[in-house]
Amino acid sequence: MKGVHLGIGIAAGVAAGALCVGVLAAVGDEEPAPPPTSPTTTAAQDTGPGAAPIASAPYLHLGWGRPPQPHKVMDATGITAFTLAFALSGGGCAPAFDGKRPLRGGPEAETAQAIKDAGGQVHVSFGGWSGRKLGPRCATPEAYAGAVQKVIDALAPTALDFDIENDDELGNAAVQDRILKALKIIKADNPDIALIITTSTDKKGLDKWGQRLLERAAALDAPVDNYTVMPFNFGGSSDMYADTVAAAENLKDRLMAVHGWDAATAYRMTGVSGMNGVSDDGEITTPQTWTRLRDWASARGLGRLSFWSVNRDRPCPSGGDPVTDCSGTEQHPWEFGKITAGFRQ
Repeated sequence: MKGVHLGIGIAAGVAAGALCVGVLAAVGDEEPAPPPTSPTTTAAQDTGPGAAPIASAPYLHLGWGRPPQPHKVMDATGITAFTLAFALSGGGCAPAFDGKRPLRGGPEAETAQAIKDAGGQVHVSFGGWSGRKLGPRCATPEAYAGAVQKVIDALAPTALDFDIENDDELGNAAVQDRILKALKIIKADNPDIALIITTSTDKKGLDKWGQRLLERAAALDAPVDNYTVMPFNFGGSSDMYADTVAAAENLKDRLMAVHGWDAATAYRMTGVSGMNGVSDDGEITTPQTWTRLRDWASARGLGRLSFWSVNRDRPCPSGGDPVTDCSGTEQHPWEFGKITAGFRQ
């Protein structure tokens, strides 16, 4: 994925000074979103692969983009879970948010508690496109699992998202295996936490490294609850609905081939994490397109639907920045969140 400007993980390079004031400041006088029509589904309806509480948890980043107060987004949309991004290396194998913010007593801990106080769930994402990743800096699976455990102990999330992309993790066979082996340790120590792998895709599906990731996860018996693709930054797309569906169908087919699952199971193990509004490559996912994709995902029984990011889920008034705090497409405030809240597994 060419996450040069908007892509997942880009904010890892943002200066820490941006967080000194108003990390949890409320969004200003924006028009309210229409009231939610249906609440999000936060747990699968059956058991077996993919039956974990991961359905709808869009990404919330506290490093830029006027991060909103989560309870206001929950009230406006029906969303009940958020994925806090990103846990990276704060030096060696020591985890820190964006590589600089503490696990305890910092913005993420405060936000996680606010989400829980409002009755929501907290997910945490590791990795992303840019910044210092833990995968290459933790020498063994045990060390990587230990770093992840520190985040679990600090925030008590219900799900973990391992956003494996870029050459330092996705394009490195040793690091891929290290992370996948660590997932077994993490799951053994935290059996109730759902584990998600998120990775990049082309219009036609996973590249050779993405295919290897799936194959090795199966070979190593990694306890993955959902595999999610990020269907954007295709190098340009004239039909984001068709290209997203094609990419997700490719992932489903790969999962069937690798694991021997039937179609229903493979769909349940498949997820889509889109980019609301304008992507790095100028592709545009409108609220109307996202609604169609949500309905397709619900009809097929996908296990996860997410987007990057909550910070950008609002229109761009004069002075708005689609890189960090608005979508660059016509919408109501928090409209993508409201649409996503209607997702059904």
